[in-house]
Amino acid sequence: MKHKGVVLACSLSLIFAFGACKKKEKAPEPQAAAPGQEQALPPGHQGVMPKGETSVVVPESVKGKWKAVVIAVEDKGTKKTQEFTVDLNSELKIPNSNLKIAVGDFLPDFRMEGLNITSLSNEPNNPAVRIKIFENDQEIFKGWLYSKFPMIHPFEHQKFGIQMKSGVKKG
Repeated sequence: MKHKGVVLACSLSLIFAFGACKKKEKAPEPQAAAPGQEQALPPGHQGVMPKGETSVVVPESVKGKWKAVVIAVEDKGTKKTQEFTVDLNSELKIPNSNLKIAVGDFLPDFRMEGLNITSLSNEPNNPAVRIKIFENDQEIFKGWLYSKFPMIHPFEHQKFGIQMKSGVKKG
């Protein structure tokens, strides 16, 4: 009887061991950027967003050091671009449109680790701004714009292109 228990325990151990040894699939690597363009993903940016609520932490070394961002708005019809300096935590109504941009947090050295978003330093190594864009008072975009990586999660619109050019330091 004792022998059957040992055999059963060994059998179950083998079954669990083989079940745990499934071949791990390699995560797809980011595609290389086209010649003359920056890398595909900015440093500290994950290709796949983890599930859950993200948390943005503006470090003390960054708080109060930046006052605004420069936003470039392209009219795709006329091919003309205008630049606007927009204070952090304020709004910009884009002239001759039904668009409004709500500017939030600015992180000069954007990093995302899991669900935590922060800045590694106060140096503009990977500048990003959190924005919301409204059309006719309806939110149509919510996310981050990156000055060095404008093609990462870009704002897409039929008539307008919107990009962040840079941050503006206080003082």
